[in-house]
Amino acid sequence: MPHHDRYDDCSCGKCDYCHHKGNRKFRCCFEESGGFDRTPAIWTREQAEQIRITPQNAAPVIDFDALEPTAPDLWVWDTWPLREQDGSIAVLPGGWRVIFSLTAPRSVLPGKRHDIATIRYFYARDGQDWIPGGRVFPQEDPFGSRQWAGSAFVKDGEIFFFYTATGRRGETSVTYEQRLAFARGDVFSDLEGVLFDNWEEHVIIAEPDGEFYQTQEQSGGGIIYSFRDPWYYLDPESGCEFVLFEGNTAITPAVRECEPQNIGDGDFRSGNDVPNGAAQFNGNVGIMLLRNSDYTEWELLPAILEAECVNQQLERPHIVYSGGRYHLFIISHQFTFAPGLDGPDGLYGFVANNLFGNYVPLGEGGLVIANPPEQPFQAYSWLVLPDLSAESFVNYFNLEGLSLNEVGNQPDQYIFNHFGGVLAPTLQLTVDNLDTTIVNELAQGLVMESETQSAPFPPTCEKRRHYGDLEDEDRDDHAHTRGKRSRDDHRINRGGRRKRHRHD
Repeated sequence: MPHHDRYDDCSCGKCDYCHHKGNRKFRCCFEESGGFDRTPAIWTREQAEQIRITPQNAAPVIDFDALEPTAPDLWVWDTWPLREQDGSIAVLPGGWRVIFSLTAPRSVLPGKRHDIATIRYFYARDGQDWIPGGRVFPQEDPFGSRQWAGSAFVKDGEIFFFYTATGRRGETSVTYEQRLAFARGDVFSDLEGVLFDNWEEHVIIAEPDGEFYQTQEQSGGGIIYSFRDPWYYLDPESGCEFVLFEGNTAITPAVRECEPQNIGDGDFRSGNDVPNGAAQFNGNVGIMLLRNSDYTEWELLPAILEAECVNQQLERPHIVYSGGRYHLFIISHQFTFAPGLDGPDGLYGFVANNLFGNYVPLGEGGLVIANPPEQPFQAYSWLVLPDLSAESFVNYFNLEGLSLNEVGNQPDQYIFNHFGGVLAPTLQLTVDNLDTTIVNELAQGLVMESETQSAPFPPTCEKRRHYGDLEDEDRDDHAHTRGKRSRDDHRINRGGRRKRHRHD
């Protein structure tokens, strides 16, 4: 169906996403998504076996001696920019661009930084010489014993912030429970700098349901568990609002089997031929749909991509819409690939004509950026921006053949000396159909101004991004959907903010 005909008819009424409000818009977006019966795209072992490092996807070796500290007293790793709601890079009054990073004191061993991660922000007019702005949230506000990666956009002087709440505040030992959280605050920006303040009460917006997304109990332990990295996404073709995230498919390891693999010419390799242990690997890219105007209620939908028997972690999923296609990017480590597969630490990508698939791998089996073989762990956590530039951070370097697992057994000073913890040089990509190429290495930590492309036939109104409030009868009418729990009403009178005590 042509894009411009898509909005002419819908079982829930004329499918004009622009003017529908509340639950009526939710239903149209829900139907457009394929609902609960949609089948995810699959990253197969056959595809992953095509992964190769080539001159087109191998990153240049970083000049480690030329690196500047992003923050003198802090490790800095997973980083993301402040965006406009459509995904374009935001430029605040005063000319500032803003990035957010996971941070920890440099006195902490690099391997322990995830256990105390705090989100801080930096701002710069040139998108390069970043000025530290401090913590994003007051220390007592966010959920979790620490916070992991997320996303943020700005609209009408407010910031809408999504993050991973990891563990529980006050826990006596470090745990790895992961939930998706949201907060909303005010943006203050002028020639002097940038400040985020007046945060409303934080809200948990999603937890694994055990049906589409594996709970920690279902995982059985032993392999890295995931329900994190919320990435807000406004679909330019429909105006529907989603959050992508990293998850695991909700099947217990004891009952999961690897499907037979197509090996070409109509022949199939039995699932029994897949190496032992591969069935433990079940990473996916999850997605959920917005239900209300406050960004506090969301509906979990089936994943858009699954990697069962292929990879355990499809980290930090995000989409760049370009040329009328959806380019889905994730990051993954070498050690998170299932037995029998050899993928480097890198950025991996997939493309589809529709937000919900069917996604096929870009590049060589999905590999878009690989660390060079002589420095296999030099960078990580690439994030592709609307102009197809990719920022990341400097990870471990000059290890002389050591694996990441072996690094942890080295003396403390060795580990400190071989970890970067700063922003890496930005890389410029090109994408031509399924082919990708690294065409340039840019300045360290550079985030350029860039705008998200519009859809060829977008909804025909200017306010397609706004939801109306849900009516009570709308809530009741949708109560059948998978037994969704009711939540407290978190609407705030913007003229007089209020906070309520809550337990983490």
